[in-house]
Amino acid sequence: MSSYFIDDVDFRILQLLIEDSTISHKDIGQQVHMTGQAVGARIRKMQDTGVIEGYTVRWNPDKVGETIHAFITVFLGSNTVHPTFQTFAKQHDSVKEIHRVSGEGCYWIRVRTGSQEELNSFLDELLKFGNYRVNLSMGKLK
Repeated sequence: MSSYFIDDVDFRILQLLIEDSTISHKDIGQQVHMTGQAVGARIRKMQDTGVIEGYTVRWNPDKVGETIHAFITVFLGSNTVHPTFQTFAKQHDSVKEIHRVSGEGCYWIRVRTGSQEELNSFLDELLKFGNYRVNLSMGKLK
């Protein structure tokens, strides 16, 4: 994909979609002084060039029972376990994000579970790859 320069109108459209991805092209058009059809064409162009990669939903994990929110730094035991660890983390439902990091540790993962017992079980599974450090979220600020 090539680079795509977005102008001020594209940027405003993008901001409106980030705030509410369900907003109609017509409603966006009213705010940026364009027709809904013209807005749709700009959105398709941003999708085609990779500026817009997809759409998502904001949700409340606590409402569905995922009340434990942990940030885990993983210290792998050897260089040979990277592929198997990555596969494990990508396939585990509790892992919401995984980042390979520089500095302290090898990976940073964000995990959500429904109970302390589930978190402990996950941490036990992590031990086959190396060691870890856990920080629990005390509350989301932003």
